[in-house]
Amino acid sequence: MPALAIVLAALVLTEEPTTIPVCNTDTNSLEKCRPAVTGNNPPPPGNECCLVLRAANLECICRLKSYLPVLAIDPSKVQALLSKCGSTTIPPACQALKN
Repeated sequence: MPALAIVLAALVLTEEPTTIPVCNTDTNSLEKCRPAVTGNNPPPPGNECCLVLRAANLECICRLKSYLPVLAIDPSKVQALLSKCGSTTIPPACQALKN
């Protein structure tokens, strides 16, 4: 898992778009959701973000929650994002994010 944090941090710092498959999606696609999970007053997710989340393995993504702050993602906003995208089943690992 520490190697994953290094890879994710490197992706944030690179200037050229680089994609790495993570949890049935790629990191560039997940970027479409970044505005909805960062900052004090994030905007609602866009349709593209919700499409990405529907295709992703959410249980897998939420298990990586300890690495989300490396990407400037507020873990407590992830569960709200899933609800805003109409996810009716929120995986147990994602439910624990608000704690």
